[in-house]
Amino acid sequence: MIGASRRSLSAAAAAAARSRVAASAVSADAAAASVPPRPVSNGAPGVQQQQKRLLSVLAALKVAGTSNVVSLKLMDGALIGRRYESSAAAVDSTDLPAEKHEYQAEVNRLMDLIVHSLYSNKEVFLRELVSNASDALDKLRYLSVTDPELLKDGPQLDIRIQTDKDNGIITIIDSGIGMTKQELIDSLGTIASSGTAKFLKALKESQEAGMDSNLIGQFGVGFYSSFLVSEKVVVSTKSPKSDKQYVWEGQADSGSYTIREEKDPEKLIPRGTRLTLYLKRDDKGFAHPERIQKLLKNYSQFVSFPIYTWQEKGFTKEVEVDEDPAEAKKEGDDDTKTEPKKKTKTVVEKYWDWELANETQPIWLRNPKEVSTEEYNEFYKKTFNEYLDPLASSHFTTEGEVEFRSILFVPATRKDDITDSRKTKNIRLYVKRVFISDDFDGELFPRYLSFVKGVVDSNDLPLNVSREILQESRIVRIMRKRLVRKAFDMILGISCSENRDDYERFWENYGKFLKLGAMEDKENHKRIAPLLRFSSSQSNDELISLDEYVENMKPEQKDIYFIAADSLSSAKNAPFLERLTEKDYEVLLFVDPMDEVAIQNLSSYKDKKFVDITKEDLDLGDNNEEREKEIKQEFSQTCDWIKNRLGDKVARVDISNRLRSSPCVLVAAKFGWSANMERLMRAQSMGDTSSLDFMRSRKVFEINPEHEIIKALNAACRNNPDDPEALKALDVLFETAMISSGFSPDNPAELSGKIYEMMTSAIAGKWSSQSQGQPDNPIPQHAAPVMSDEPLEAEVVESEPVEAGQQK
Repeated sequence: MIGASRRSLSAAAAAAARSRVAASAVSADAAAASVPPRPVSNGAPGVQQQQKRLLSVLAALKVAGTSNVVSLKLMDGALIGRRYESSAAAVDSTDLPAEKHEYQAEVNRLMDLIVHSLYSNKEVFLRELVSNASDALDKLRYLSVTDPELLKDGPQLDIRIQTDKDNGIITIIDSGIGMTKQELIDSLGTIASSGTAKFLKALKESQEAGMDSNLIGQFGVGFYSSFLVSEKVVVSTKSPKSDKQYVWEGQADSGSYTIREEKDPEKLIPRGTRLTLYLKRDDKGFAHPERIQKLLKNYSQFVSFPIYTWQEKGFTKEVEVDEDPAEAKKEGDDDTKTEPKKKTKTVVEKYWDWELANETQPIWLRNPKEVSTEEYNEFYKKTFNEYLDPLASSHFTTEGEVEFRSILFVPATRKDDITDSRKTKNIRLYVKRVFISDDFDGELFPRYLSFVKGVVDSNDLPLNVSREILQESRIVRIMRKRLVRKAFDMILGISCSENRDDYERFWENYGKFLKLGAMEDKENHKRIAPLLRFSSSQSNDELISLDEYVENMKPEQKDIYFIAADSLSSAKNAPFLERLTEKDYEVLLFVDPMDEVAIQNLSSYKDKKFVDITKEDLDLGDNNEEREKEIKQEFSQTCDWIKNRLGDKVARVDISNRLRSSPCVLVAAKFGWSANMERLMRAQSMGDTSSLDFMRSRKVFEINPEHEIIKALNAACRNNPDDPEALKALDVLFETAMISSGFSPDNPAELSGKIYEMMTSAIAGKWSSQSQGQPDNPIPQHAAPVMSDEPLEAEVVESEPVEAGQQK
């Protein structure tokens, strides 16, 4: 029910406006079309006050950022919410002077827009109305400090909600400050009498004056949320400043409202406001006491004033029952001397009474020193429906540019996977202890910290008009920064615990989340890096931190070395580690797909660079330039020979300084993908590797001049470089180096055929030559029969016949 705004139109638009107004029988506007523009007033009392009131209601709305509310569409020829100016290019402006006119908006249409566009969830109506009642009580309590007479009608400050589920009626009663007739007009008539241009003007004046822009508890849009579920709303209010009680009544589909004085003695109240909602047919389910109780627990559980609901209760009692005459006579015949026992049964007698709905006090408002660990754990379990105690908690208050209170928790177990794209509901946002929302997508916490649970309570947050969306602003950015910092402090406390198992448990659940943070959040690298854990070549089965690695570094070691592989066994037995193991250098072993990417984003730690030992130009700090020069001269011809044979398969052939027992190794280019990264990207390409060719680096083939195979190939290169056997051996050597270095051969079947052929030539006849010239069944010498001149006698052994399938 916002009034019409003033528009600036050209002469052509003005003529069209006059025709619409004439068709609508609005003679006042038709007359105004022929005179110069002048301010338009509806003549109602308190118009300026109503404009200021609207400001207090919608002050949280940022003019530049809420075009979905302020800028409305053209509805039935009435422009609502925007100011348009035209240059009138289609007409001759020199002949027709420009005139300004105002479209008249249909109030019921605008009311329908507010009710059905601002709020996405109907159930928030109770939150808004309870907040209004709480603010009315708070205002009375504040004014009573200087004027105790305001409490003469009763010192009790509370909110009471009564429902009638049969008729679909909800009644909300508060003993707050109440309203006079003029205040009733100013508060509840705001939207009906305020234009968009006037609202923008009042908003600007309010910001310049530094007025309170908090939306909660202000009559206006919050009050009109009652029409989300109501077809009629009746407000009966009594101010301690007035002797009369007034009743405001409005319909959901009406553009007007009525105000009358309450004459019925039974409906008079000593002080405060009674709000009666007559629910729509489809929304009568909100009138069930259980539904009201649930909504209060979710949204208004921590309101500072007691909230009572009218609940059905019961108690059990014993009552006498009438006996069956025949059965009583039979019992009397058996024993005439004893008196018959009276029969009773247990019944439940029901009654209605007030029940306190918000017994729980907000724990975050208390001093952290006065709250025990058991209280924190109990609050966590009850608020987030958990059954295990949290791993850690952090209770803090921030002051300065942004003031808010918060309690954060680290859950004991992980429920959501890191790849889950759904929004989490782990952070519950409160404003003045009234629950606003738990549906956030990175506004308060980045995605990698989505596992952190907690509550945040602030008095001044930039919300949209419906208070359902947290708007991006400097305040939100500051709040997010401080929340993230406190979350890291809490996790760091777990890592510094004397019980190492606590952090191992945390890392098992949330290690991947922190690795994701190393990839995405460059600003917090210094906080994330000390929390990372990895396997290493010297840590056996335990994970170590980067701090522990730096402490174990050798004095001459300059860099942090790492290798990425598909398994821990592959990483430990890779040929790249041979020289580093000899020098007793520790190497980090990355077996998780996220490890390598996370470390590449960190780049360095404590001025120590991360170096991938599978890439070229590995500097171990002990190079002998003269010796290297001699070896290069000796094997330069062999390197060229190998390069010519391999062609484009390698970028070049070098002498290796990282090998000891292996003949050769294939290393990646300095700025290209490692073997592990190439394997991961190939797996993600869904079989189409053509798009990855531009990222694959050309490999460098490094040979070990101390190995016998390389020495033999060096001799072959000098004596007979075209020997087919030498060339075949060189091909097999390269393909084998690809496998040992973590790369996949281009043609595994061809490599297998070459290996089988070489094995055949190597082992052919090796074992069969030992048995040549001997009979097929030679008799061992020790078993040969002894020849003598005496005849041999045969011994006959009798035995029973043996059937088939039996053993003798």
